[in-house]
Amino acid sequence: MRAQLRELDGVRFDVAVIGAGVNGAAAAQHLAAAGFRTLLVEQNDFASGSSSRSSRLLHCGLRYLAPGASPWEFVFHPRRLMTALSMARQAMLARRQMVRETPERVRPMTFSYPIYKESPYTPRQIDLAFWILKALGPKDVPLDYQRLSRSDAETRPLLKWLRNVDQLKGIAQFREYRFEWPERIALDAVLDAERLGAVVRNHTALRGLEREAGGDWRLALADGLDSSGEATVTARAVVNTAGIWIDRVNRMAGPKAGRRITGTKGIHCMFRLPPDCADQGIASMNRDNEPFYCVPWRGLHYVGPTETLYDGDIDDIRPEEEEIEWLLAEANHLLPGAPFSRDNMLFAWAGVRPLTYDPAQPKGARSRELHDLSGEGFDNMFALTAGPIMTHRSAGELLTKCVAKRVRPSGTPGALNYAAEKFPENTNSPAIDDAWPEATFADLRHAAEHEMPANLVDLLFRRSGNGWTASMAAPMAERAAREVAEAMGWDEARVQAEAAAYRAHVARQHLWHGGDK
Repeated sequence: MRAQLRELDGVRFDVAVIGAGVNGAAAAQHLAAAGFRTLLVEQNDFASGSSSRSSRLLHCGLRYLAPGASPWEFVFHPRRLMTALSMARQAMLARRQMVRETPERVRPMTFSYPIYKESPYTPRQIDLAFWILKALGPKDVPLDYQRLSRSDAETRPLLKWLRNVDQLKGIAQFREYRFEWPERIALDAVLDAERLGAVVRNHTALRGLEREAGGDWRLALADGLDSSGEATVTARAVVNTAGIWIDRVNRMAGPKAGRRITGTKGIHCMFRLPPDCADQGIASMNRDNEPFYCVPWRGLHYVGPTETLYDGDIDDIRPEEEEIEWLLAEANHLLPGAPFSRDNMLFAWAGVRPLTYDPAQPKGARSRELHDLSGEGFDNMFALTAGPIMTHRSAGELLTKCVAKRVRPSGTPGALNYAAEKFPENTNSPAIDDAWPEATFADLRHAAEHEMPANLVDLLFRRSGNGWTASMAAPMAERAAREVAEAMGWDEARVQAEAAAYRAHVARQHLWHGGDK
C-alpha cells in the first residue's frame, strides 16, 4: 500500500532529489548507496517525462563528433572540440557499462550511415570519426565498423530504399544499441534506491521550496492522488533533476534564479516494415543538417526526430499533425521506397529535451552540465541539464560527489546494484499481448503490488512496456485493469474508468486510433 504523505511531515533528510527521470533516479540510487538519507519525489510517474519520449538510442557518440553548421567549428572553437571528445568518451563508456552490466535492458542492431556526394562529411572523415570513437572507448564492446560500397546498398534490406543510390560514396555500417525500454531502466534505479533506504514517491508535487535560517531547505509537498495529502520536509541539500521543469523548480527557490534550460521538441512516428528489415537501422542527417534515424523496435521501425524550439505548455507535450507531416517528408526523402505515410503510421510520441541554455547556441547545448547554484544564493542546491539517458549512471556518481563536498551522510553506506529488476518466474500466466510476450498478466499484478503505480497508464507503459507495441495495449486495457483490480483496490466502475482513460491517453498523446497496419 502507498504510504500516506503526511507520515513524512517534519522529517529531515540529507538530500532531496526533485524529479525522477533516469538522472534523478540514478542520483537517488547513488546518494542512498553513499549513506545519505535521501528523498526522491516526482510530480507524475517515475520516468514519465522526457526519459520516456527520447530516441531510445544507446549511441556510440558519433553525433558529438559532428562539428555542426560549419566543418571549421572545432577549429575556431577548440573548447567545443574538447567537450565533444569528452561527451563521445562518456557515450562509449556508458555503452559498454549498459551492455555488460544490464544486458536485459538493451538490444543490438546494425546501423548504416549513407555518405552522399553532397554530404558535409567525406568517407575519410567518417573513418576518422570511428577511429576516434574506437580509441576513446573500451575494446570489449566493439563497434564492428565497416564501410560498404554503393553496390551493397542495392540489394540489402532497408538500404535498397535509399534515395539516389547512384550518388552514394559509400555506407558506414556499425553496431549500435537501443534501450529496451528507458522507463524500466529508471525504475530499476528507483527500486534499488528504495532498497538502500531512500524514500521514493511518485505523483508527489513540489509546492514550495525555501531556505531556512539554519541553512536547511524546506520543501512543501502535495500528494497528486490525495487532495488532503500534504507534508513539509527539510533537507540539507537539494538536487534538481526535474528535466524540462528545472527552471520552474529553481524559481521556487528564488525568482531571480538564472535560466538553465532550452527545450527542443522531438517527435517520432512508428511503422511496420517488412520482416527482412528486422534489426536494421539507418542514421543520417535531415535537410536541416540535424540527426535523423530509422530505428528497429520490437518488429517495428520508428523514424525521427524533429528538433524545434519549444515554448509551449511543458505539462502538455504531444505530437502535432504539422510536425508529423514534416517528419514524413524527411523520412520519404531519405527512404523514398519505404512505406512511410500518414495512413500507415501506427502511433507517434513527443518529448522536449532539457538542453543546457547557452545564448551562443540557439537550440541549446547538448553537453551535460552540473550547476552549483550557490553563486546565486542557493547554497547546497544543484541542478543537472542535458543529461542523456545513456550517461545516467555517471550523472548519479557526479551528483553524489558534489553533494558529498558540502554535506556529511548521516546513514550507513550500502552496495548499489545495477542489475535489472526482474519479475518472479511464472510460466503459467499468459502474455498480455502476443506482440510483446516478455510481459505477462502475472508480471502486471506483481507490479501493481510492489512498484507504486497509480493507474493503468503507469502499469502498461512504465511497468510492463506493453504501451510501446503496435496495439499500444488499448484492446487489452479492460482485461488488464480487471487483472490488477484486487491489488489496486478498484471496483468494476473504476476498472471501466481506467480502461477508458487509458484509451483516451493513447489517442490524445500518441494519435493511436485503433488497429494494426
